[in-house]
Amino acid sequence: MNKILAIGAVVVAVGFVAISYVMGLNGDGDDKYAQCKNSAVAGGDNLGGPFELVNAEGQTVTDADVITEPSLLYFGYTFCPDVCPLDVARNASAVDVLAERGMSVTPVFISIDPARDTPEVVGDFADNMHPKMIGLTGSPEQVKAASEAYRTYYKAHDAEDEFYLVDHSTFSYLVMPGEGFVDFFRRDVTPEQMADKIGCFIDYQ
Repeated sequence: MNKILAIGAVVVAVGFVAISYVMGLNGDGDDKYAQCKNSAVAGGDNLGGPFELVNAEGQTVTDADVITEPSLLYFGYTFCPDVCPLDVARNASAVDVLAERGMSVTPVFISIDPARDTPEVVGDFADNMHPKMIGLTGSPEQVKAASEAYRTYYKAHDAEDEFYLVDHSTFSYLVMPGEGFVDFFRRDVTPEQMADKIGCFIDYQ
């Protein structure tokens, strides 16, 4: 079953990449981050946006409350058997590499499984992954709105029991405070590669 989930996640990722295009290193002269970008999602200027979710303390928070410094957003679920833990751990490692370089980045985990991922559950998951990680959940409507803002995909399997799976996209999103989405990362990017790319954005912030 884990192998099926992993394959499904990769298929979703490949489908998403299919709508991306390669940009030159010089990019748009009006984009201060142009030389940091190697690729961008079609329509990337409209990717991301405001959201309202619930944190580990059960408090309703907005994107402005959460994204107070460069942040890595990942949409997944805590019951995910393999894909999410690996991706989130990679993001946490990248944050540690950046910290060693004197750069501060916040990893954020947004659940797409609000039925099981209560504030307490996402809080425990985030704490176990990284001391700086922020875990967020919300009502089905809040989660759907946040997912749609970042154009992520998720679909729960029939819930025959509490161990149902959720298919979902697997990208991580770099978001800057006051600016929003600036780039995304695929699953095959290493922590060091991710740190190098994020460091470029921070240098030009």
